[in-house]
Amino acid sequence: MSTRTFDSPVFVKNGDRLVQEIACLEDALEFLYDWPRNRRGPIHATALRACQKAFETDYPLSAARSAFVGFAKSCRILEDISTVMPWVQTVSSPSGGIRT
Repeated sequence: MSTRTFDSPVFVKNGDRLVQEIACLEDALEFLYDWPRNRRGPIHATALRACQKAFETDYPLSAARSAFVGFAKSCRILEDISTVMPWVQTVSSPSGGIRT
């Protein structure tokens, strides 16, 4: 387990409808390194530099996470999972049991 774990994970779309959890600095760096070269730009470069700096120095992990989130937003791959998907939600039944 990484000692550079984010306070809260970032969820991004990776490919066709796949959602990937970015839970730590190493996950973010791997995602950024794997990002297609023809889709890279200044925001990608900024996020990559911030994550590399946090990996190599005492640069704040929260700043690296924020840079990664900014990159994900700019590419429209950021997933908001703050709302539970209806088919995952559990509901208490009147008899006290739980049904899904």
